Amino acid sequence: MKVTYQTCCGVDVHKSFLVATIVKTTGGIEPSYQKKRFSTFNNSILEFKQWLLDNDCRDVCMESTGKYWFPIHNILEDTCNVVVSHPKFVKAIKGKKTDKKDAQWIADLFKHDLVNGSFIPPRDIRQLRDLCRYWVKLTSYTTGEKNRAQNCLTVSNFKLDDVFSDVFGKSASAITTQLLEHPGESFDVTPFVHKRCRTPIDKIQKAVDGIFSYEQAEKLKIIRSHMDSLENHKAELQSLILGIAEKYISQIELLMTVPGINDVFTAIRIIAEIGVDMSVFETSKKLCSWAGLTPQNNESANKKKTTRIGKSGAYLKPLLVQIAISSSRSEKHPEI
Repeated sequence: MKVTYQTCCGVDVHKSFLVATIVKTTGGIEPSYQKKRFSTFNNSILEFKQWLLDNDCRDVCMESTGKYWFPIHNILEDTCNVVVSHPKFVKAIKGKKTDKKDAQWIADLFKHDLVNGSFIPPRDIRQLRDLCRYWVKLTSYTTGEKNRAQNCLTVSNFKLDDVFSDVFGKSASAITTQLLEHPGESFDVTPFVHKRCRTPIDKIQKAVDGIFSYEQAEKLKIIRSHMDSLENHKAELQSLILGIAEKYISQIELLMTVPGINDVFTAIRIIAEIGVDMSVFETSKKLCSWAGLTPQNNESANKKKTTRIGKSGAYLKPLLVQIAISSSRSEKHPEI
């Protein structure tokens, strides 16, 4: 096989240490190997970087195990071509697996250019991606707390979800607050219901004829307090994200011209996942495959096996699906 990288390094990364193997191939001579182990403390990673430079090694390959490769990549990316690969592409032969052999195996595969590198966006995009994904996590936490709050109401036999489309809207929230502040007391719901509410007042009055136990009332207070805290943190985080994304205003405006993308934050989240340089994807089909939106190729003897889409693109895929749904609705109903 053709040797693409005459001098390269394979790295087996662990939590507390890394094992690196530099392989040098010149002419028809057998390749030479240099192996060394380093700690993952910052000063030791800097020693690893200097060791690579001393051996004139500018091409490095490591497998993407958890988050352990992040600090190593951050230190090496300024001076080296760092390729991060999914473990399935550099899996060692069964029965011949040690840390040193793993590093040598990665180096041997990489020198022949047999390793598929993962897409690693630039540093600023990675920071934006990290913040956007944290925002998604906070949103999911809020959704979980809303479900728990609804469970408290259901257990206490308050039927607010039967009379309000949004149990956490202004009217329903005001009624819930009154119920928590004055447990066991009957009251007229009319002052708490918004004038645009279409549900009859008498039906709403019947829906609040439940009983809060002390435990459920205290639990609901804690849940609502946590929800308010999460909303405040989301607002702070969103402000931070918008400030970082200002440098990509032209790309955001371009994305906003795509049918279905009507929210600036949606455009920012897309940029956070795929970056702004589309040359890293050979074709649009490659990008769709990376986002997990294309079926698998699994055929043998003219028999097609499972063709389900993969699990990749967990943060990008929902966005694109929502955009497609929104776009199709707009086409059917232009007035939306």
